[in-house]
Amino acid sequence: QVQVVESGGGLVQPGGSLTLSCAASGSIANIYAMGWYRQAAGKQRELVAGISSGGRTNYVDSVKGRFTISRDNAKNSVYLQMNSLKPEDTAVYYCNADVLVTVTDYRSTRGYYWGQGTQVTVSS
Repeated sequence: QVQVVESGGGLVQPGGSLTLSCAASGSIANIYAMGWYRQAAGKQRELVAGISSGGRTNYVDSVKGRFTISRDNAKNSVYLQMNSLKPEDTAVYYCNADVLVTVTDYRSTRGYYWGQGTQVTVSS
């Protein structure tokens, strides 16, 4: 019913910048929020940044002042601009969409959908 696809990952040097993109598609009636999570090797997945339907944003402390999350509602997309990247930012980044999905012509359901992940590697 819903597909979430990330792009924009890659290899970047410390101090460099990278922009991640995420697009949700399918039978989406409404998007309540979208966010970016990351999971480093051997570590637990954590929320990096999120943006609500009202435009409110939140960030994990380690990326505040360096990362910016934004959205384009017309495209059902969310972006993560990452500046001043550090080796500690190396992880697989996942997009999550909190959406209202049209199941039938009379019923919709709310759910969370994940993208497949995109690798971000910060290294010299």
